[in-house]
Amino acid sequence: MRNYSENIIVKMTYQFALEIMEFSEILRAKKRFAFADQVLRSGCSVGANVREAQGAESKADFIHKMKIAQKEAEETEYWLELCDFSKSYPKPGKLLSDIESILKVINKIVSTSKKGSK
Repeated sequence: MRNYSENIIVKMTYQFALEIMEFSEILRAKKRFAFADQVLRSGCSVGANVREAQGAESKADFIHKMKIAQKEAEETEYWLELCDFSKSYPKPGKLLSDIESILKVINKIVSTSKKGSK
C-alpha cells in the first residue's frame, strides 16, 4: 500500500468512506436498503476515484478522474441531504459538512489543475 499520509484529499475521502460505511449500516438497520446502497456506492466512489487519479497517466487524465470524484461527491451530498430533510430517515450528522469540505477541496484541485494545463 502506498503512503498517502501527506495527501489531504486522499486522507479526507478515505476517512469519509469509512464513515459512509457505518452510516449505510444504520440505514440498513432501519430497513432503508435502497438508500443504504446508493449512499454506500457514491460515498465510497469519491475516494476510489480520487485514489485512481493519483496514478493518472496525464494531467488531462488526472482532471478527468477528479471530475468523476466531484460528480460522485455531489451525488453523495444529494442522498445525505434527502436523509437530513426526511422525517423518517436517520440524520447524517457531520457527514454533510464532511462532504461539503471534500467538494471544496476537489473543486479547488480541479480548477487549479485546469489553470496549469492551459
